[in-house]
Amino acid sequence: MKLEQAVGLVIRKHRTVEKISQFKLAELTGYDRSFISLLERGRRMPTLKTIFVLAEHLDIPAPQLVEEIQQLVNSDIMEY
Repeated sequence: MKLEQAVGLVIRKHRTVEKISQFKLAELTGYDRSFISLLERGRRMPTLKTIFVLAEHLDIPAPQLVEEIQQLVNSDIMEY
């Protein structure tokens, strides 16, 4: 799986687990809702700072978020 896809899937998974809309996540993080959408669709790559900000508001440690992304990249899983 491509890195961009993995990032998007993991962010979306944690956002939905936390029952947060894209709009609410954007509001919490200070990012635009369209940016959150682009991340989730694999159209943009977050910076390291963005990963830390998202992780904080998704209630997950940043290293765990990165680890989940890495696991998807290294796997043949197409859906998460």
